[in-house]
Amino acid sequence: MLRPCHDALVFVYRDPVDMRKSINGLAAIVEAELGHSPMNGALFVFCNRSRDKVKLLYWERNGFVLWYKRLEKHKFKWLAPVVDQEAVSVTGKQLNQLLDGLDIFQQPHESLFYDNVS
Repeated sequence: MLRPCHDALVFVYRDPVDMRKSINGLAAIVEAELGHSPMNGALFVFCNRSRDKVKLLYWERNGFVLWYKRLEKHKFKWLAPVVDQEAVSVTGKQLNQLLDGLDIFQQPHESLFYDNVS
């Protein structure tokens, strides 16, 4: 199976996307809603409402590449949509973990700092 390299620049689109969209529709979202050029070499990741399908869009030298993955039983871990839409930047390694079913968006416990122990 083809997977992105670990140092790839990846942007995850938070809102659900109609999976009937193909290259042109997804590239339009990248330009209009994310403010990025879809031809900058980055990977753009989209998920459907039921979170069982993802599409990855990227530009490779002379044309677009579109990857599609559909889960048969489980769901992808995804971020909740926000009003002020911004893509979340992740690494290629994190994207591979997301595709494997891990929750890469899980927040660790907050760091605590104290002046003394008593």
